[in-house]
Amino acid sequence: MTTRTFHDGESDGLEALEALDPETIESFSDLLSAMKKTAFGGRRLGDAFEILDKMVEDPDCTVILTLSGAMTIAKMGKIICSMIDRNMVQAVVSTGALIAHGLSEAVGKTHYKYHPSMTDTELYEKGYNRVYDTLEMESNLNHVERVVSQTLKRMTPDTPISSEILTREIGKTLHDHYEGPGILKSAYEKGVPVYIPAFTDSEMGLDVSIWAMKERRQSQGTPQSPDLSDQETWKILQQSRPSFNPFLDLNSYTEKLLSAKRLGIFTIGGGVPRNWAQQTPPYIDILNLRMGTQLTPPRYQYGVRICPEPDYWGGLSGCTYEEGVSWGKFVPRKEGGMFAEVLSDATVVWPLLMMGLLEKARRR
Repeated sequence: MTTRTFHDGESDGLEALEALDPETIESFSDLLSAMKKTAFGGRRLGDAFEILDKMVEDPDCTVILTLSGAMTIAKMGKIICSMIDRNMVQAVVSTGALIAHGLSEAVGKTHYKYHPSMTDTELYEKGYNRVYDTLEMESNLNHVERVVSQTLKRMTPDTPISSEILTREIGKTLHDHYEGPGILKSAYEKGVPVYIPAFTDSEMGLDVSIWAMKERRQSQGTPQSPDLSDQETWKILQQSRPSFNPFLDLNSYTEKLLSAKRLGIFTIGGGVPRNWAQQTPPYIDILNLRMGTQLTPPRYQYGVRICPEPDYWGGLSGCTYEEGVSWGKFVPRKEGGMFAEVLSDATVVWPLLMMGLLEKARRR
């Protein structure tokens, strides 16, 4: 039988934990730093704060912010603006819905609390779109369409566009004509590109498609004929499409990552934005293999993610940071990679992280 030798932990270089003492906590940053020395979800949040702080304070690090979920309806929009305004992020990859709902806020419209006494049928009849416990007015989205249309007047359906080009131009419209804060407005003013990989999965995507139809009809002088059925009219209309090219986004984003000295990624949720933002390393690996180039695949050194689901439920798009190392997307820990994943609702922990970052920035 093997004889056991009882160690004290310190001799093996283990990190000691400390009881969280509320009498010594004087700020959000103090609290988050103290949580790093606790356990379970608290330790994960403390680790995330430490890595996120290193990431945004590293002058050689290009930080990518990826966004999914109803974060703007959940009133997290000004946190995104603040991160852009304070140069904490250098590119944003988002769902289109999140940006569209942020636009309704940017033009001064309001979201409301859902009251459970109202049925979803009643909400539909009144033009209230429900997102869990919150309501987006359908009329708000009509105002979003006006901003998009105002922007598209500077273009023609034949103008090659991508999500980056369009979001930058919408940001310019907000900068020129609207006083309030807005994600795309901040991004335009700071020169931060905003990419929407699944662009047609959004109100803006639908607006751009219908705009192209209207522009072609007006330019060709072919008003709707009363002799055509709705289905026949639809078949004619769908032949008019905007010159939208998603590969402009892919190569623009790839160029940004190739030019970075170091890379960090801060992810809210999962979905297409998380996965698309990490596609560049395999893209370059495949390019080198098939085209004979010798570019260095850009891999992320820092990573922080907030998502309420474990990876096996698919909420993380099926890939943790550790798993991403096997795809060549992340620097391994033994080579300096630093990752933290917090399994929690972003509306709970993201504000805490942001307050901690702002406090540390003010101290500096």
